[in-house]
Amino acid sequence: MGKVPAIVDGRFKLFESHAILIYLACVFPGVADHWYPADLFKRVKIQSVLDWHHTNLRQGAAKYVLHTTLAPAFGLPLNPQAAAEAEKVLSSSLSKMESFWLKGSGRFLLGGNQPSIADLSLVCEIMQLEVLDENDRSRILAPYKKVQQWIEDTRQATRPHFDEVHKILFKAKARLQKQRSMAKSSETQSSLKTTLPSKL
Repeated sequence: MGKVPAIVDGRFKLFESHAILIYLACVFPGVADHWYPADLFKRVKIQSVLDWHHTNLRQGAAKYVLHTTLAPAFGLPLNPQAAAEAEKVLSSSLSKMESFWLKGSGRFLLGGNQPSIADLSLVCEIMQLEVLDENDRSRILAPYKKVQQWIEDTRQATRPHFDEVHKILFKAKARLQKQRSMAKSSETQSSLKTTLPSKL
C-alpha cells in the first residue's frame, strides 16, 4: 500500500498505526493488560477512542501543522484558510478530550489509572504541535489544562521511551526554531536598512 508506519513480523506484514498497536499489544506474551485489556467492554471503549481519533484529532492537528509549518518541506505553499479550518477541528477535538475522553478520576483516557494504546496514539498526534512557533502552540493548548496534564502524565508513565520516540520531532523543532530566529533577524536587519537614513 506504500503506507507508513508499517511492520514486518516474520512473514506477517501490517500497516496502519492503530492496527499495529493492537497487534503488538495482543501477539506478544507478557504485555501488560492495561495497554489493550482482555475485558471486551474496556477494549471496545479503547477502540472507540482510536476510531474517533482518525476523524477528529488527526484531521485537526495534522492539517494545521501541515498548512502552517510543514507545507514548504513538501513543495507546497502555506495555506492560511486551510489552517484556520483545521484549527477549528483541532480546538473542537481538544475540547472533546477535556469534557469526554479525560473525564473520571484516572489520569489517562477513559478514566484509566494506567495508559492504553489509545493514550499512545493520541499523545503522539498532539506532540506534533511541538514544531509550531512556540507562541502559536501555547495559544492552542493553553485553554486545555486537563489535556496538558495528561500529556505530562503520559510522558512520565512511558519514559524513557517517550523521549526516544519523539527524538526526531524534537530535532525538527530545534531546526525550525533556528530558521525562524534567522528569518526574524534578517527581517530586523532589512527593516533597519530601510528606516535608517544613509550618511552618503
